[in-house]
Amino acid sequence: RPDHHEVVDATVATEDTMTPQRVPVRMYEAPEALVVVAPMCAVQRSDVHIEKRGTQLRFWAHLRSAAPREYLLDEWDFGGYERELEVPDGYGAGIEATLVNGQLVIRLLKGADVGDMRAQPEGAEIT
Repeated sequence: RPDHHEVVDATVATEDTMTPQRVPVRMYEAPEALVVVAPMCAVQRSDVHIEKRGTQLRFWAHLRSAAPREYLLDEWDFGGYERELEVPDGYGAGIEATLVNGQLVIRLLKGADVGDMRAQPEGAEIT
């Protein structure tokens, strides 16, 4: 079994060479917000970063763990997620986000654009 330092070293090496996984999304308009829903399994809220710059919404999570193992089948990674989307006009008054059971939900509030914003799921402040 690999020790903690081996796991950390393997994670850094893997993230340096990997292409982030493109996250599939569902996006819809609700009465008060533009809602984006995306699967982001095997990461914690503190791993997830969300930013809106201009008309672009970007969210990502770094690779959580890449323990050196000999997998019999290896089809996904624990993180290394990223997605960028175009935001329609009329949304940008704020960001709300949650991450529950591997499902990220981002709400871009309807209203005048307040400029660039950053957030993390569940109670993160907008800066």
